[in-house]
Amino acid sequence: MTHSCPKHMKHLVVSPDDEVALESIDPRQVDFLGDEAKVRARLAEDVDAIDRLQDRLYGEGKRALLVVLQGTDTSGKDGTIRGVFNATGPLGVTVTAFKRPSEEDLAHDFLWRVHMATPRRGTIGLFNRSHYEDVLVGRVRNLAPKDVIEARYDQINAFERMLTQNGTVILKFMLHISKEEQAERLQERLDDPTKNWKFNAGDLEDRKLWGAYQKAYETALSRCSTAHAPWHIVPADRKWARNAIVAAIVRDTLETMDPSYPKMPWKPSDFKIV
Repeated sequence: MTHSCPKHMKHLVVSPDDEVALESIDPRQVDFLGDEAKVRARLAEDVDAIDRLQDRLYGEGKRALLVVLQGTDTSGKDGTIRGVFNATGPLGVTVTAFKRPSEEDLAHDFLWRVHMATPRRGTIGLFNRSHYEDVLVGRVRNLAPKDVIEARYDQINAFERMLTQNGTVILKFMLHISKEEQAERLQERLDDPTKNWKFNAGDLEDRKLWGAYQKAYETALSRCSTAHAPWHIVPADRKWARNAIVAAIVRDTLETMDPSYPKMPWKPSDFKIV
C-alpha cells in the first residue's frame, strides 16, 4: 500500500471508522489551497507530472493505480477526468463509466463487473462511479434486501484489500457539492443548448432524495475508508479547486510509489544501428 497526500490536504482524508457528517463540510471552503492563479499554475504542473510518472509506471509494469470518482449528479466526475488526466498518455489510462447493471451483470455477484474493469499492471484506471453505487443507489432505492446491502460494506473492504495486496494502489474521491450548486449546474444544462444532451430528467428524481443520498454517502465513507483504500472528501463547488486537489493527491501518490523504468539486461553500446 502506497498512499500520499500533500500536507495541506491531509484534512480531506477520512480516517478509518470516522463518523462523517457531510453537512458540516463546506463544499466551497478551499482557502487552504491559496491564491487561485497560483493554484491553477500548480494544477498545470501536476498534470504534466502525472503524465511523466504514468510513463514510468507503464514502463515498470509491476503496479497499478486505481482512482475512484464518486459524487452526486453534476458533481464533476467527467470534468475531473478531463481536467486531470487529458494530458496523460492514452496507452496507460483506462476509463470505466459504470451505468445501470446489464442482465449479464445481474447474473453475477455485484463485484463481478467491477473486478473485470480494474487496471492492469502498469496502468492507471479511472472509475466514473464504481462498486459504491451498490451501497448508494442500492440503499436509497431499495434495490436489494437490507441484509444484502449491509454485507456489501465488508465485501467491498475485502475486495479492495485484495487488490492492494496484488499491487494496485487505490485512491477514492468523493466530489462533495452543495444542493444549491447542483441546482445551478442542472439549470445550466437546460439553458445552454450545447449542454442539453447532458440533462437527464431522472436526475431531478434523485435530487428529491438528496438527504437520503447524503446519508448513504456518509455510511459508505465511514465504513469503507481504510488504511489500504482511503476516501478523500473533495470540496467540489469550485471546479478549478476540485481538479487541483485531485491532481495534487494523484501526483503525490505516484511520486511516493516512485515507479522506475526497467533495467535492461544489455547495454546500448552492445548494438550498432546500420
